[in-house]
Amino acid sequence: MGILDAFKKDKKKKKIANPSDPESMNMMQRMAMKKLEKMNPQERESLMKKVMTPENIQKNKKDILATLEQMEKSGQMNSHQVFEAKKRLGLL
Repeated sequence: MGILDAFKKDKKKKKIANPSDPESMNMMQRMAMKKLEKMNPQERESLMKKVMTPENIQKNKKDILATLEQMEKSGQMNSHQVFEAKKRLGLL
């Protein structure tokens, strides 16, 4: 173990199970998450309606499906909840 080994990145830390964990987010994602948490419910609802358009969902279909599968594997959602989410988003 050399002196410079302390500055090397640990590749094992890249695989964090929870994507909503602040440790796995970059700075911009953390800032966006804090802003979203501070919004009142009406603002948050209007933002989600704007973001969750069918065009955006189809454009990001691969990422959404990967996130749903990861949430099912980590125990955040069960298979029925994943099915309902896919159905509501039009991904079936």
